[in-house]
Amino acid sequence: MSCMRRENQSSMSEFLLLGLPIRPEQQGVFFFLFLGMYLTTVLGNLLIILLIRLDSRLHTPMYFFLSQLAFTDICFSSVTVPKMLINMHTQDQSIPYAGCVTQMYFFIFFGCIDNLLLTVMAYDRYVAICHPLHYTTTMREELCIFLLAGSWFLSCASALSHTILLAQLFFCANNTIPHFFCDLAALLKLSCSDTSLNEIFIFIVGGLIIILSFIGVLVSYGRIGATILRFPSIKGIYKALSTCGSHLSVVFLFYGTIMDLYFFPSSSNSNDKDIIASVMYTVVTPMLNPFIYSLRNRDMKGAMGKLLRREILFSK
Repeated sequence: MSCMRRENQSSMSEFLLLGLPIRPEQQGVFFFLFLGMYLTTVLGNLLIILLIRLDSRLHTPMYFFLSQLAFTDICFSSVTVPKMLINMHTQDQSIPYAGCVTQMYFFIFFGCIDNLLLTVMAYDRYVAICHPLHYTTTMREELCIFLLAGSWFLSCASALSHTILLAQLFFCANNTIPHFFCDLAALLKLSCSDTSLNEIFIFIVGGLIIILSFIGVLVSYGRIGATILRFPSIKGIYKALSTCGSHLSVVFLFYGTIMDLYFFPSSSNSNDKDIIASVMYTVVTPMLNPFIYSLRNRDMKGAMGKLLRREILFSK
């Protein structure tokens, strides 16, 4: 028994991340591909934050939440991608136990914030379109800060709960994680302890945060659709599409990946499918968000043009 306990304790010192299912000769190509995608994510989202900060016309609740989403996307992608790039470059697959748990914590934390912010932004669009005369009084600064603080608090509580439950588990001799980051589900599969409580908690928290958030988005846009159909006009439809189109694109991209991963599991190559889906919502989605909001949003394009004109003027 004491020998087994020592083995369990020693095996907790580090894990091995197998990374992406790609051949060794393709490592260099994928390294530069993901490096470019990560830099695009960081620079694109920083540009959104800068534009919103500099243009006074964008100092509204909608763009306040958009800047928070951009910041969260940078953090969410930074939790996993830099470590993946380091592993690909150095061929060192190890990650300390503390580093693995920390990565898992922040992955859950920023993932939950992303999820809740999309719901808050849907509610903001609902108030703007369905109750335009009461928008400024409803979406006041105090409510915006409360909604943001509530999202951070719930996300912190969720991530901390998962982390505390994981810390109670023992791990056996196998410390190889078939993933490119410390995914909670992959860690539970390696444990030789009873993980039923962890799995129940994942189901409960997943239901409360992911499903209820998605229902909130559906209800908000259902009300928006009903309002547009009640008073159909080309101007009203155009206004709704211009203010909601970019957000809806991000919602479908984010939730579509999650639903395909969790509700339509594949019988074969399921691990490869999990990894591809994880790449979608940790690397691709945060990278596409700046393009979606910039190209489909008239105010953002106007702020970009204003910034470029200012830079050209100063350069002369």
